[in-house]
Amino acid sequence: MLIRAEHLTVEYEKARERTRLVALWDLTLDVAEGEFLVIVGPSGCGKTTFLSAVAGLVPPTSGAVYFSGQAVRQPGPDRAMVFQDYALMPWRTVEQNVRFGLELAGKRDREHRAIVQRYIELVGLAGFERSYPHELSGGMRQRVGLARALAVDPRVLLMDEPFGAVDAMTREIMQGELEKIIAETGKTVVFITHSIDEALVLADRIVVITSRPGRLQEIVPVDLPRPRYEHDIKALPRYQELRGHVWSLLQQEVRQNVKSGRE
Repeated sequence: MLIRAEHLTVEYEKARERTRLVALWDLTLDVAEGEFLVIVGPSGCGKTTFLSAVAGLVPPTSGAVYFSGQAVRQPGPDRAMVFQDYALMPWRTVEQNVRFGLELAGKRDREHRAIVQRYIELVGLAGFERSYPHELSGGMRQRVGLARALAVDPRVLLMDEPFGAVDAMTREIMQGELEKIIAETGKTVVFITHSIDEALVLADRIVVITSRPGRLQEIVPVDLPRPRYEHDIKALPRYQELRGHVWSLLQQEVRQNVKSGRE
């Protein structure tokens, strides 16, 4: 397995209340190389905390996360994050944003150009190299973030609700584009979403997490045909069956969150 979380527990100190918040509890989970794993669960269940632990941004309180057999202790270029809010530098052009990770890695300028151009073209932004973020739509800005992550050639993309800030039509288009890009690059993906439909469109497996403290509730294999962007998978009886099953797992957890005021 490329990634293994073993009895992972993550707690945060709440200094003002002098208490500790348990975000994840005793979570054990494997991610295979080349897999597209999607994590769903109620707000505040620890999904982003899990992603941050894999990235090396958050240390385990107990247990461990292993990447390629080695315990994760810090961030590394083999794991790249893609965020919901784009996280672009407004003073840099598309080309300059995409090459940022390469600069941090110490790549020489002449090595940047071909790599940056390849990924700008791969995400469909050829012709916008000199544009600034404020000149782009939300979907285009997210493409820049994806190209920046891919440019450093990570083994894993860690994607935290990357399409949550775009409109519904753009979201569907981006899902199809992402599936094509991942098929072409062979990257491993760990993807967070609140949308069951998005999970079913993208995932090889869906991991359902309980309300806080986040625990593994169930892993649901998604045995729908690929490439899904070329199929009307939502019309398939199997799609509806899987959707109903995932919703049945989530609805009690979501209701619990609503009652406790977390939603």
